[in-house]
Amino acid sequence: MANPFNQLKDLIASLEDDFEKSYDKHNAAAGTRVRKGMQELKNKAAEIRKEVQDMKNSAKDGADASAAPAKKAAPAKAAPAAKKAAPAKKK
Repeated sequence: MANPFNQLKDLIASLEDDFEKSYDKHNAAAGTRVRKGMQELKNKAAEIRKEVQDMKNSAKDGADASAAPAKKAAPAKAAPAAKKAAPAKKK
């Protein structure tokens, strides 16, 4: 598999001419190609993000399995003391 970063760079570079035609010459067909390319870029970015997340999670899972059991979390702080009771009504 090719380097994901290089794939992104190649995709962006392939859109350069269409960006120029769309923005500088107001070419509608080039604008369509830009939108299509940007959608591909978005999808590729999401794919790479998922791969990175999966690598992180699999590394974390492997580390958790071989590590000693984790300590329990510290107990939550006690609730603040209740307010003083209102003075009793006079009879």
